Amino acid sequence: MPRIIFKCPYLKGSNNTAHLSNLVKYIATRDGVQKFSAENKNLPSTKKQVELIKNILKEFPDSKNLFEYEDYIQNKTIENASDFISIALEHNLDITAKKENYVGYIANRPRVEKISSHGLFTNGTDKIVLLKVAEDVANNEGNVWTPIISLRREDAVSTGFDNVEKWKDFLESYAPTIAENLKIPIEHFKWYAAFHNESHHPHIHMICYSTDIRRGYLTKDGIKNIKSGLVSNIFHNEMKEIYAEQSHRRDALKAESKKIFLHLIAKMKTGNVQNPKLELLLLELAEKLKLKKGRRVYGYLSPKLKNIVDSIVDELAKEKTVLDAYNLWYEMRNEVLKSYSDKLTDPIPLSKQKEFKSIKNFIIAEADKLSKNEIGLSELEDIKVDGEEYENTSTEYFVDKNSEELNEMSDFIMDETEDDCIEEPFTPHIKWSEDYKKARKFLFGTENEEPDFEQAMELLKLKSEKGNVLAVFDIGRMYADGLGVEINAEQAQDYYAKALEGFLIVENKKPWKYTQYRIGKMFAQGLGTEQNYEDAVDWLSKSSAEKYKFAEYSLGGLYYRGQGVEQNYGKAFELYLRSAKQGFPYADFEAAKMFRDGIGTERNEKQSNIYFKKAFVGFEDLEKQNRDDKLQYRLGWMLQNGIGKEKDIDRAKEYFQKSAKVGNTFACYSLAKIIIAEENPAEEEIKSAIEYLKTASDSGNPFAQYALAKLYYEGKYIGQDISKAVELFTYSAEQDNEWSAYRLGKIYLTEDNFKDITSATRWLKQSAEKGNQFAQYVLGKLYLKGEEIPKDVEKALQYLTSSAEQGNQFSQYILGKTYLIGEGVAKDKETAVKWFTLSAEQGNEYAKFFLENMDKWHEPSLGFAVSRLFHHMSRILEDNISKPKSPVSLTVDSKLLRKLKQKKMTQGHKQDDHEQNMSL
Repeated sequence: MPRIIFKCPYLKGSNNTAHLSNLVKYIATRDGVQKFSAENKNLPSTKKQVELIKNILKEFPDSKNLFEYEDYIQNKTIENASDFISIALEHNLDITAKKENYVGYIANRPRVEKISSHGLFTNGTDKIVLLKVAEDVANNEGNVWTPIISLRREDAVSTGFDNVEKWKDFLESYAPTIAENLKIPIEHFKWYAAFHNESHHPHIHMICYSTDIRRGYLTKDGIKNIKSGLVSNIFHNEMKEIYAEQSHRRDALKAESKKIFLHLIAKMKTGNVQNPKLELLLLELAEKLKLKKGRRVYGYLSPKLKNIVDSIVDELAKEKTVLDAYNLWYEMRNEVLKSYSDKLTDPIPLSKQKEFKSIKNFIIAEADKLSKNEIGLSELEDIKVDGEEYENTSTEYFVDKNSEELNEMSDFIMDETEDDCIEEPFTPHIKWSEDYKKARKFLFGTENEEPDFEQAMELLKLKSEKGNVLAVFDIGRMYADGLGVEINAEQAQDYYAKALEGFLIVENKKPWKYTQYRIGKMFAQGLGTEQNYEDAVDWLSKSSAEKYKFAEYSLGGLYYRGQGVEQNYGKAFELYLRSAKQGFPYADFEAAKMFRDGIGTERNEKQSNIYFKKAFVGFEDLEKQNRDDKLQYRLGWMLQNGIGKEKDIDRAKEYFQKSAKVGNTFACYSLAKIIIAEENPAEEEIKSAIEYLKTASDSGNPFAQYALAKLYYEGKYIGQDISKAVELFTYSAEQDNEWSAYRLGKIYLTEDNFKDITSATRWLKQSAEKGNQFAQYVLGKLYLKGEEIPKDVEKALQYLTSSAEQGNQFSQYILGKTYLIGEGVAKDKETAVKWFTLSAEQGNEYAKFFLENMDKWHEPSLGFAVSRLFHHMSRILEDNISKPKSPVSLTVDSKLLRKLKQKKMTQGHKQDDHEQNMSL
């Protein structure tokens, strides 16, 4: 691996200490000590040399990074010891020598390559007067930098940098880069250099300064830039290969990360998630994105959302294949850094590597689809082209901040006495009066009664008008969540602002751990105020100091995520435990995760299971008190995935059913998914599953609308009704569901009774603009053929390329064929091979055929035609296999034929498309 040693100190004048000055004496006698005989130069280093080396390393510890020290450690001979001592002192002449002495030394020291009477050179051909340069340098009142560039002999020889002429030519062109990073205008920049042609490690000494003493300073980034440029220029050919390999490994890591992430989403559909932490993080992000306005890319997210994304990336990085890919990339990165860095930094998490920002944006895009109830490519299981089948079996799980608060409040009611909550009419106060408790029952329902949002709103408004801050807050929540009213974020914030003002007034009258906690939560969530984690930490810390378990839990979350405080997993774990010991199940759940993952504490699976079980029991108790549909969904999810309790699909269904009864669309969908996925679901269950889908669909959930439309279109478990399917697909597509738009496009393109090319194109374009690779593929084919819409090769290539870049093997195949034949585009064999290769790697037989016969392409008539004929014959035979006739006639059963036809369709062709009309 090519490597450069680079140092850029600056001369500090003559304030040398006596013992450092004494070290220079070694240099003064260097001529003598360099004269080794063949007999003694390989003898072990002397005691004097060993002692001097210890002294040098003590004074100049960075000397351990020099090539000469590496040689000395490997072979402690007199020669290697002397080389190291000499170069170490040279690298520190800024400390041990005066300015004028430095100029003379580098110009005349042994083995300097002299251009005239000395070895000093600079720009141009003018003669350099050594004494004049020394005088100018000595009299310069500004900084004088003394860069040193050192190579190994073999690298110097291989690159041609083993002579003064090469270095002079190079430095003349590279000087502006040095000046730029020294922050010196080029018109004020002065530099001189000398080449010391040492046997093992030839090196350059430079002197750089500004004629304007007000200019010039060097930062760490400046040093890095200079050194990086040296490596790139001197080792141009070598680094080109290294950077290519590094890019390859980077791309492999990105691909593997995306693959694992997509696999996770696929597993979420079936309830077989192997990494529940990753699932929870993803769904937490999806839920938070619902409230996000503006661009959904990493750079535009709030610190809180960025922390969630970073946590997802770092959790992904724990997967073995991703970890292995990251380690390989990091190894190559370090190889590059070693070329110009003396010290390598410790490995940092994948989320902190700026080169992998695209992984974060990919995660955000997928989470955004979940937040909008859209199905994306990541959520497809069984995909075929020209007759696609794909399962819409997404699930979603989230922790509702309000359900958490609901349980906190009810718990506090049991802890506090009425004396703490004296009602003062028309002034802000907090009291759980009978009317307020009744309003909450209407809001959340009971075991035997459904929620009544109208009654809840009426009572809450009555209490809010009398100054009950709790009621004011709950009205804000109803507008925020659309409980009995249209969602109105602006009105919700108005009520939250009034509630916050009320909490502050109550707290000002009498400090109270509960109001401190509520105020802290509102600052943390940005409810009624600008989100401010520092203020949240202050308020929650006050409440936590009073051992209030909910404040301890919330403060633990801030420490865990580093919001408003320096991230501290140990402190977070401590706070979670404190809260958990007081019986808060949400804290049990977080402690369980930290024990499981070894974050903030030692990994302990036994303790993790104990706390997960405690959390499950606690959630069940809270659910009995509050009948919260979000909590019911959470319990169903835990039972479905076997977390905190043995997997129990029947009990999971019970909780989903409770949640679904109050219209929780995620529970409705989860129920339908479980039922339809069963091997032999009972007829009554199928009916209920369809009803659950209808409930979710009627609520406007585009995801449920798509699922129901698909059942109508296929006639599975429900009578086929393509008109109804089109209606539902349209509802869903109008809410920007890209897969519903895609389905509509296919229906309007292929169904005789609905054929409408204008509508088909419109819906396919909508889907394609969302990035749907199959819509892009279909549109690309339409524009390329020019039969049903005007031919437009440019548009066709745009759509096909967008699809192919997402890995669509069929688009890759068509692009390969288009560029090979030159159909409406200039022939480009290299590009054709690229697309054919990508398609073939995914099993496309026709792409493989073209690659295998590429050499015959320029012999179009006989050779290629015969090869093509044999290929198509083999495909036809495969599709129509039958046994030879015998006394008992045997034929391939219909199931096998169906499988063979499906296999053929996955290769990019319709049932009757054998490429027989392909022109040469």
